[in-house]
Amino acid sequence: MSSSPRDLANRMAGRRKPDDGYVRETFTLPRETARVTARDYLSRYPKAGYMSAVESWRELPGGEIEFTMRRLRSAD
Repeated sequence: MSSSPRDLANRMAGRRKPDDGYVRETFTLPRETARVTARDYLSRYPKAGYMSAVESWRELPGGEIEFTMRRLRSAD
């Protein structure tokens, strides 16, 4: 059975616990804008206080970057 990367990503996303305490935001941006956005997110929600992280990062056909940032819900 052959799967595309998108199929695999969708299956893996379905395995996430819906209420694991994290808030996730997914972005699709040009590479340089993606870098700036990720840095800004980590500045607003420091890892030490919110366990924030880049959860996924991948290049799409055409060069855009799709990435998901996560942080603890307690930051709200």
